[in-house]
Amino acid sequence: MVQRIPSPGELEPIERASRDELQALQLERLKWSLQHAYDNVAHYRKAFDEAGVHPGDLKTLADLAKFPFTEKKTLRDNYPFGLFAVPREQVVRVHASSGTTGRPTVVGYTKKDIDTWADVVARSIRAAGGRPGDMVHVAYGYGLFTGGLGAHYGAERLGCTVIPMSGGQTEKQVQLICDFQPSIIMVTPSYMLNIVEEFKRQGLDPAQSSLKVGIFGAEPWTNEMRRTIETEAGIDAVDIYGLSEVMGPGVASECIESKDGPVIWEDHFYPEIIDPDTGEVLPDGEEGELVFTSLSKEALPIIRYRTRDLTRLLPPTSRSMRRMGKITGRSDDMLIIRGVNVFPSQIEELVLKMPALAPQYQLVVARDGHLDTLEVFGELRENTHTPDSVAALAKELQHCIKTYVGVTTKVTLTPPMGIERTLTGKARRVVDKRPKNT
Repeated sequence: MVQRIPSPGELEPIERASRDELQALQLERLKWSLQHAYDNVAHYRKAFDEAGVHPGDLKTLADLAKFPFTEKKTLRDNYPFGLFAVPREQVVRVHASSGTTGRPTVVGYTKKDIDTWADVVARSIRAAGGRPGDMVHVAYGYGLFTGGLGAHYGAERLGCTVIPMSGGQTEKQVQLICDFQPSIIMVTPSYMLNIVEEFKRQGLDPAQSSLKVGIFGAEPWTNEMRRTIETEAGIDAVDIYGLSEVMGPGVASECIESKDGPVIWEDHFYPEIIDPDTGEVLPDGEEGELVFTSLSKEALPIIRYRTRDLTRLLPPTSRSMRRMGKITGRSDDMLIIRGVNVFPSQIEELVLKMPALAPQYQLVVARDGHLDTLEVFGELRENTHTPDSVAALAKELQHCIKTYVGVTTKVTLTPPMGIERTLTGKARRVVDKRPKNT
């Protein structure tokens, strides 16, 4: 793996700015964003008034804590265009969530918003080692999901050649990688594992492909998964973070020279960490729920949006801006199994530490009488195990989960390819079979 570290001259001035310079810019932009939301969005005017705050009350960055939060429910309650701060005619693009758990969350972009988005994704690709002229294979889904088009516009902005493959058609993914020889792939980490498996199925060594860098996002992934992907694919794997409500991919991204957590592009997105139960702002370094306020968005300013992602803010290293730690879970998809808090990422780390198991798993939550049950499905790498060895592996994983997570589970190990693969986008890691409304 050859890392391409940018020289100081390749960085934007803001990436080298002092903390004072950055905070002065943040305060200026934050004042504008609050006023813009208050003046042009009925929801924010009402919410601010009810909380007894006014944009003029913001004198320091710490004053942001006085303002109310925005939640996903806020976007759904104002479906489709109720949170737009510009006339609909000035919105040049609309994206939306799938709406599987309710109304879709709709986000809009002005031309300037699209330019800003392309700029931060281009900055992210450069931080990952990308340079003008590189060929980028985009295997994020295109359409209402922000991943594909966000990656696409950012790569073009940097001056790269884009292969807009989208998700699915895994055999064709491998064919185009072999034929077109891209050096960068942008995709979810779980689908990258599918691509690696397809290389092997075709008798090809994925580590010998043209790919040098993978920029992975749209779902949480562990450092164990990073090591698995880097080893099997022979690439540098870096983490890109984003969410549609805040902008899309490119809100934060790792630098290839450090790989120590995504750098938050704080000149456009102001982060806070809060206690998910009390809403109190926590100091940098403490783990809690990540909250974002947009500093430059025109069409859909977002004020103190509760992402539900659990992480912590870390000091700057490779750039002048703070980093975010690995997401350890979500405050709203945490499983509580007989009083024990369980995050899928905890199970993933244990699965990936067992060489005999493939990096695929699924958690099935059910209910036996009044008690919740958790069954963990894992997958064998090879189909050469005896029933006794499979039983021993299952017992070992069950013991690890009990020891490190604190919950008793049933563990079932399937033959290779026994767990359903995703065709596009995010892996379905949790299946909840519990009765609803009980």
